[in-house]
Amino acid sequence: MKHIMRLNSEPFEMIKSGIKTIELRLYDEKRSKIRVGDEIEFLLATDESLRCSCTVRRLYRFSSFEELYGALPLLKCGYTEKDIEAAHYTDMEKYYSREKQKEYGVVGIEIELL
Repeated sequence: MKHIMRLNSEPFEMIKSGIKTIELRLYDEKRSKIRVGDEIEFLLATDESLRCSCTVRRLYRFSSFEELYGALPLLKCGYTEKDIEAAHYTDMEKYYSREKQKEYGVVGIEIELL
């Protein structure tokens, strides 16, 4: 199955370059359909003609980003050596509220470039 996801410029470029190999999302209705082996086509949010395709290698489910941040290697999740010290699970609350995390849970989607 093929899935489409939109990304801002920085995470898009990090995935495209192979630096970011785990995409973090809410485990909502859309993401609960993702399976290992599926394809995800990432679109640049500001220019959807720019695309990057990946295969799903593994799914990591957690009840919250707090739990996820304690378990996964954040350097694979979009942080760099420059900003890893300041990495905090509340960074994800600008995208997903605590209420939504509690309702759906969260997922780390391990990907590999096609």
